[in-house]
Amino acid sequence: MEPDLVPGVALGPGQPWQIDTPDQALPPDVYTPTEAEDAVEPKDAAPGAYDLIEYVPLSDAVAKVSCSKKTGPYQRQVERWLKLKADGKQSAGDCEAIRAFQTKHKIKPASGFAGPVTWSTMMLIGAKKDPNAAKKCPVRSYKVACVDLDRQLTWVQQDSKVVFGPVPMRSGRTGHLTRKGWHTVYWRHKNHVSTLYNEPMPYAQFFDGGEAFHAVYGSIYTTVGSYGCVNMKLGDARKLWDVLKTGDHVYVWGKRPAS
Repeated sequence: MEPDLVPGVALGPGQPWQIDTPDQALPPDVYTPTEAEDAVEPKDAAPGAYDLIEYVPLSDAVAKVSCSKKTGPYQRQVERWLKLKADGKQSAGDCEAIRAFQTKHKIKPASGFAGPVTWSTMMLIGAKKDPNAAKKCPVRSYKVACVDLDRQLTWVQQDSKVVFGPVPMRSGRTGHLTRKGWHTVYWRHKNHVSTLYNEPMPYAQFFDGGEAFHAVYGSIYTTVGSYGCVNMKLGDARKLWDVLKTGDHVYVWGKRPAS
């Protein structure tokens, strides 16, 4: 497999290539926003910002292959999910089955490459009915924001009821892993701007030092993770803002694939 993956189709202005995450690597300066400041809603994402654009080998993208012969980084997981022979090797049959899934779920290009977008979509579908089926997120009488690094999903539960999500997310990359264990939402800033990168972090909810839930204005499915924050689509981050409050608990576990 080629190590460097690129978007399989041309991206519009709403989904820039190799967007880096404007994370706050250091704890922010905490203050109480004014009512006027909190009344301002972050700008909307550009059309197409969250389109499901798969990342494929450069040679596949250049040739615009219709059915990839390359083994993807999530080959075995995708094969297992599709109930194919999980040998971790791409075959013509694998490609056709993966292509059918990609077409059904509007993942482009539908070239049969087992990339991060295809895998993430499968994880989300599988978690919809009961994201905590494996009981890895502790059940409490109070709200717990669950951050599943294994599947790159997050949700909020209270007792055994899911009150938000699950939704896809992007956690920290190698060297900047999102810290595991229990945390507490200690500061919320709807229109936060990173003091390091001068980039927006909409609906930021900080739970450990500089790590926060926040939206990004571009794909969360990139092969490279964040600098520790839990990156989300704007709409999901906006809904989470209405669910959590200062003092709510966060539980992080697992390991981001390829990290």
